[in-house]
Amino acid sequence: MSWAKQRFLEFGERPVAVSESGSVTYAEFAHRIAGWRAVIEAWGVVAGDRVGLVAEHHIDTVALMLALIDRGCIVMPLSADDRALFEERIETACANKLITMEANSRGSTTRCRSLTHADIAVHPLIQRMIAAGAPGFVIFTSGSTDKQKAVLFDYERMTKAYRTKRREALRTLVFYKLDHIAGLDTLFYVIFNGGTIVTCPSRQAAVICACIQRHSVELLPATPSFLTMLLMSGTYQKYDLSSLKVISYGTEVMPSSTLARLQQVFSRVALKQTYGLSELGALATKSRDSSSKWMKIGGQGVDVKVHGGTLWIKSEQAMVGYLNAPNPFDEHGWYNTGDAVAVDGEYFQILGRESDVINVAGEKVFPAELESFLLTLDNVKDVVVRKKKSPVVGQLVWAEFLLESAEEPATFRKRAIEHCQRHLAPFKVPGLITIATTDNVVGSRFKKIRKSHQEHSNVIEE
Repeated sequence: MSWAKQRFLEFGERPVAVSESGSVTYAEFAHRIAGWRAVIEAWGVVAGDRVGLVAEHHIDTVALMLALIDRGCIVMPLSADDRALFEERIETACANKLITMEANSRGSTTRCRSLTHADIAVHPLIQRMIAAGAPGFVIFTSGSTDKQKAVLFDYERMTKAYRTKRREALRTLVFYKLDHIAGLDTLFYVIFNGGTIVTCPSRQAAVICACIQRHSVELLPATPSFLTMLLMSGTYQKYDLSSLKVISYGTEVMPSSTLARLQQVFSRVALKQTYGLSELGALATKSRDSSSKWMKIGGQGVDVKVHGGTLWIKSEQAMVGYLNAPNPFDEHGWYNTGDAVAVDGEYFQILGRESDVINVAGEKVFPAELESFLLTLDNVKDVVVRKKKSPVVGQLVWAEFLLESAEEPATFRKRAIEHCQRHLAPFKVPGLITIATTDNVVGSRFKKIRKSHQEHSNVIEE
């Protein structure tokens, strides 16, 4: 990590992070990394250890994480949101150490304990990295549509693109967590370019807005689902968000209605679409303009092609492989993203996941496209569109709504169906409408949940 250390020292007295507890300079940050390196050596952590790291996103967490990488470890960031999955993930990653950093009234307490899994063989991909002395990361896919996959990354390979200095990074609010590829990408982009990360205690809209106001945040990276919730809540109106220069969005398809509303509300802010996958990392993108969902995808070391209407990508920064699933790359290194796309010259528009497409009697319905329309209904705070098996048409459209205020289910359904019948093709009209009883249409990563959880809803069906 010598190139990174040298860069941190060059940035010197620039602030690397600000939060409620104060600010930290790059020089102090480099010193903290060295301090954590001494601590983990005292704990007996050695090169090749697979270390689970349970901690909130804070500059000390980042320093500890980079000290582990510098030591030659394979790090698995773990979020408290997924505590029920810890044991399974620890076993999948063949972890032999677990470090927990817990905040308390006196600051924080960090502990390291050894894990014993004598009956578990270390995965061959991890064995190869250990033999090569290569540090890395294990992260898990979101699992919004299927089982979460364990993704193994080689640190040097995944950070190669960040070694070329770009223009100075902006003061960036940390939205994505470190157990998410977008969280690692945001972190690396900012700290390796001399920017400043801003952390806040939660991802509630009011807390995010207060943090932007207090710390003059310039870049807000977020999911379309969060931005939809932000707009619908009106929370942004209560705070001064004039410091924002860029809002970037990714990880799921942006509803056109949300994008149009964002451009109207934040007319002086550039809206930038990002694109990446857990398997490939974050890729360079260029939006056609703030109002458009068309973008260029690629950059150095990245090849892109479309086959059968689906996007395929080959990237030098791709993962080493899955730890709990077969190799998804073809013999030439191409990866099928599973994203259906439209093409206009050099530009692509992501239509949605092929696995999410609803086939109604031979007609295709893209959930994100329909969600964009349904969000325009009165009294709708959010909506998620899923598929449901049908003995008549194969699949039917299932729309689950989160309402702004209580409304008689039958009345709402009648109003929604009539509106859809006036404006949509018959095959796009929802055959099943449910009303969520809790804010459960998005998961802990603020992405739409397309797995069935109908038991949490009031079902309204003909």
